[in-house]
Amino acid sequence: MSERYFDQERAGSGLKRRNFLTAALASVAAVALPGASVLAEMRNGRKVLPGDGVGMRGAGERGEQSRVEALREGELTIRQVIDNLQADIPGAPFPKTVDTIKSGDWDRPVKGIVTTMFATDAVIQKTIGLGANFIIAHEPTFYNHLDETDWLGDDPVLKYKKELLDKHGIVVWRFHDGLHQHRPDGVRMGVMNALGWDKYYSADNPPLVEMPAISLREMITHLKAKLGIGKLKYIGDPAQICRRIVLSPGAAGGRAQIGQVQKWEPDVFICGELNEWETSEYIRDARYQGRKISLIVLGHSVSEEAGLEWLIPVLKEKAPGITATHVPSGDAFAWI
Repeated sequence: MSERYFDQERAGSGLKRRNFLTAALASVAAVALPGASVLAEMRNGRKVLPGDGVGMRGAGERGEQSRVEALREGELTIRQVIDNLQADIPGAPFPKTVDTIKSGDWDRPVKGIVTTMFATDAVIQKTIGLGANFIIAHEPTFYNHLDETDWLGDDPVLKYKKELLDKHGIVVWRFHDGLHQHRPDGVRMGVMNALGWDKYYSADNPPLVEMPAISLREMITHLKAKLGIGKLKYIGDPAQICRRIVLSPGAAGGRAQIGQVQKWEPDVFICGELNEWETSEYIRDARYQGRKISLIVLGHSVSEEAGLEWLIPVLKEKAPGITATHVPSGDAFAWI
């Protein structure tokens, strides 16, 4: 999903879906987090952060023992790394969020960290090969926004993945809401850096990129080369000159995407993913009416992957002495 735009209603907060440009979290003051001991609530005799859920129930004494052993040995626990990451994020940890543990015991010592878009089976195997035990994934692990698994029943694909994680003691934590709420947005800055567009970044207008004239054809070539994209979809005239761009990584949804087009009136709108009955149809009608606007659809994963690579130097500061590696999950699709 894209920056400052979450389906909070589905996450259980009762808030309605909204245009991410006016998301309520954007106005929350920054809070310096001293750690889980202050922010946590008591559950079953141990302290857990708000939003702690999937994969943590039942850890109990085993989790507390792991934490004590880690502290005695002077090692960082996964819980401490998460606290350190959230310390720079306005309003974090959020009371209702998808940023929860999806698998494993977060009180175990960190042996190594992998960042990725999706904790796929292939990424898990690479994590095992690296000797790491902590995966920070941006998107869901179990095939739906809240990582709910009851609806899958005794599914063999789900069973294989869970057993693989459990066998090797891999902890998976989703870092979605917090990464987007970082100031600046971690995903956006990762993409801007990868494209060499960081010099055009405006903290006042983050989605807007104003740059020297470039043709749509040249821009598409640049995007493919810098983000490692084999093929992408577009609407527009390849010869069109573009100076004013709106960059919207991920999948903000049609209303948010069209809202950005209305607000910024760009020459080209670049997004990760869209519903093909929404933004693309709006752009098609706009062009029919003579409006000079183009659309580029990068693909969801490739449009945000650079943000998880951006996290690596942050982890060097937040988890000193721990090896952090970015393992791209890549695009699930092949083109023919």
